[in-house]
Amino acid sequence: MQEIPLVDISDLRQTLGAFVTGVTVVTTIDGLGRLHGLTANSFNSVSLDPPLVLWSQAIKAKSHQVFYAADRFAVNILAEDQSEISNRFASSSHEKFEKLPVDVGLGGVPLLRGCSARLQCRVVSRIAGGDHTIYVGQVCSVERSERRPLAFGNGRYLRVAGYGGEKISLPASSGA
Repeated sequence: MQEIPLVDISDLRQTLGAFVTGVTVVTTIDGLGRLHGLTANSFNSVSLDPPLVLWSQAIKAKSHQVFYAADRFAVNILAEDQSEISNRFASSSHEKFEKLPVDVGLGGVPLLRGCSARLQCRVVSRIAGGDHTIYVGQVCSVERSERRPLAFGNGRYLRVAGYGGEKISLPASSGA
């Protein structure tokens, strides 16, 4: 059996950063009614039937125990003008929701306003994934707007071109 060479973590982080993603804030509520949320770009669809999505959270995250115990979460897909909200929820502040108007979703889970889309989910599994926990949720409710999504790649926020009916020209395919 051939040994797999170890990868330099900083090289891996930079390489993965070349993959452009959307930006989400995942939110939940704890047993005492406190609101919790964090910025996550580790979000993905899993299945349409049944409707399943996943996201992952570092085990070292301060809110890991809260999300691990939660039965529900919401994925708030941020709009292009919500980078400040992304930064707020990427911080370790305990006041992420202060002066931030939210809607109340299923099970009391907070929903951010002004997003490109919002998905409300019920946790169906939690999977150990190295230094992260992978949460799989069944989508119970979806809402979307015509707002352009916020994107992130190579360590910075990006604007999405050709979204919402705009046409862009792409070079002809080489047929590969």
